[in-house]
Amino acid sequence: LGLTLYAGSLCVVSGATFLYHDYCVIGAGPAGLQAAYFLQQAGRDYLVFERSHAPGSFFALYPRHRKLISINKQYTGKSNSEFNLRHDWNSLLSHDRRLLFRRYSRDFFPSADAMVRYLEDFASLLKLQVQYNTAIIHVTLEKNEQAWNGHYFLLTDQDRKNYKCSSLLVAAGTWVPNVVNFPGSEYVEGYETVSVNPEDFTGQTVLILGRGNSAFETAENILGVTNFIHMVSRSRVRLSWATHYVGDLRAINNGLLDTYQLKSLDGLLEGNLEDLAIVKDKKGKLHITLRFYLENRNISAGIDSITLPQDELDNFATRAPYDRVIRCLGWKFDFSIYNRSLRMMPGKGNIKKYPQIKPSYESRGTQGLFVLGTASHSVDFRKSAGGFIHGFRYTIRAVHHLLENRHHGVPWPSTVYPITQLTNSIIKRVNEASGLYQMFSVLADIILLRENATAFEYLEEYPIGVLAELELQTGRKARNGLFVIIMEYGRNFSGADKDVFYYNRAVGEAQHAWQSNFLHPVIYYYKHLPTEHEVRLHHPDWPLPRPDAIHHIVEDFLTEWTAPNAHILPLRRFLENCLSTDLRNFFAESCFLFAFIHQKLPPSCQLGYVKMQGLVGSQELRHHAAQAGLLQDYTHTDFSDDRPLDSHDGSQEQLMRDHGIPVHPLQHLINAKDE
Repeated sequence: LGLTLYAGSLCVVSGATFLYHDYCVIGAGPAGLQAAYFLQQAGRDYLVFERSHAPGSFFALYPRHRKLISINKQYTGKSNSEFNLRHDWNSLLSHDRRLLFRRYSRDFFPSADAMVRYLEDFASLLKLQVQYNTAIIHVTLEKNEQAWNGHYFLLTDQDRKNYKCSSLLVAAGTWVPNVVNFPGSEYVEGYETVSVNPEDFTGQTVLILGRGNSAFETAENILGVTNFIHMVSRSRVRLSWATHYVGDLRAINNGLLDTYQLKSLDGLLEGNLEDLAIVKDKKGKLHITLRFYLENRNISAGIDSITLPQDELDNFATRAPYDRVIRCLGWKFDFSIYNRSLRMMPGKGNIKKYPQIKPSYESRGTQGLFVLGTASHSVDFRKSAGGFIHGFRYTIRAVHHLLENRHHGVPWPSTVYPITQLTNSIIKRVNEASGLYQMFSVLADIILLRENATAFEYLEEYPIGVLAELELQTGRKARNGLFVIIMEYGRNFSGADKDVFYYNRAVGEAQHAWQSNFLHPVIYYYKHLPTEHEVRLHHPDWPLPRPDAIHHIVEDFLTEWTAPNAHILPLRRFLENCLSTDLRNFFAESCFLFAFIHQKLPPSCQLGYVKMQGLVGSQELRHHAAQAGLLQDYTHTDFSDDRPLDSHDGSQEQLMRDHGIPVHPLQHLINAKDE
């Protein structure tokens, strides 16, 4: 039987033998392993290809100085595992509690070696299907109408072995170093090979090209042994606490900013690196000049024959020669292995290092090809955390749900609740959901209303970029309106030039919630599912198209949106206004009264009291409700009066009082109207 199954997985194309799998995953880094986990849990046929002998090979080399900048918070004061993932930026999602990263390191900023061990255990303990020492060197297409997407993906490895799959998941990351070519760039050392021993830089003058975390990490390592360090880049420094983007400069690496601003020789410069040129003198010193000075000159003729900027401007900033120049410009995606038939094209502008993909993470050029992990960051570059483990672990789960619905007819997971649970469901999610919290403005919870708003269907962490395709992508229907719950920062609070520490930066009152600056929940209400045209043309400063109604839950210093008056009451009233119903929960006595004076009972009475499922009263509950003003206190009413009923004045209100039935606060108005 085993031989038969193996033979069934082989196919022959033009004389070549291909090993077939439904899903092929390129790369066994964090993204590839996360995708493999979900495929394995669903029982799908897949194989992961890894060029190295172990998973997470990127972390075996990077960061060069071995300290990660991803938070590993051991304690939060809470035992809720979903909430704790908000402050665990390294763990992948799984059912195995042994595979939480805090079990591998107690450091707030852990070592990259701990990440390597973690990924090795993740692959082995979960028995993921990873084929190591397999470098995919070529990917192309084979047209076939019987295939899931109208074509198969054909893969070839370094040993000329061939593989065939119906869906291709690219999780290879961005690992090709960014290199800027200019005259003299051969004298530049790369971040990937430069020495990490500070003693090798003792008494030297260093120029660093770049201004990201790798550049500042390198500077931090040698800050105490160099003469001085200069850093040059085309853009100004971006501080992560100002931009609220974790890929910008983190505080752990910004020591050079101190020495620059406190006048200790180090400094930052802005300039286009492509306009630079480096000339080496006879002593091995490196002189910085500009490219146009070298036009029509032979750089090998020697520095004496070359005009330097300081010859014309004697206070030119980089006139001092350098001992070393180090390139720290980050990485880009490797497009070289993909055949032109796949149309894997780089993005434009500041996302040109990533492949072009849709908001669903599917390639714009080829159906069935999905880009996962760091390489998918073009969807939310400088907006959210999709380029990092604590972000893409959720986007990969979202892609898995999309694939399950598309290829296997498994709808997006959802839960149906009675409408009385609407407020509670939202409050629960915004207080503990880690996917909404990490992938703010990108993933959203969707609430699909049932007919007459008697119930709702709750979908978690759906990509808002494909909101118009919700019915197609999820297999769920949105015929009666929907709520979209996302997390957002204030509109004008994030930016490289923003002062995020100004005096009145926080909002504390519910009526000013729309002015909240810090991360807070926002609920959008749509009477109808937005169209693709509306999604595509929505205002760039808004994550979603214009809603029929919108509600901001006011920001909270503790990120706990549980305050009855500041958080829950305004939310409930917003939902009631959208649905034209009363979402309060009532005691049986109140429901009994409503049955006399209202044509339609509130939902909690319809689903509870009318069906004999209401909250049974007790003396303690009655006393508590009376103190809270929810019920009239009639415990001391004198029931000893044995007058006949016909001796009453006939008023409905007096009749209720005499028999211990609480009178509705508006009853006197109803009586007046009747009169």
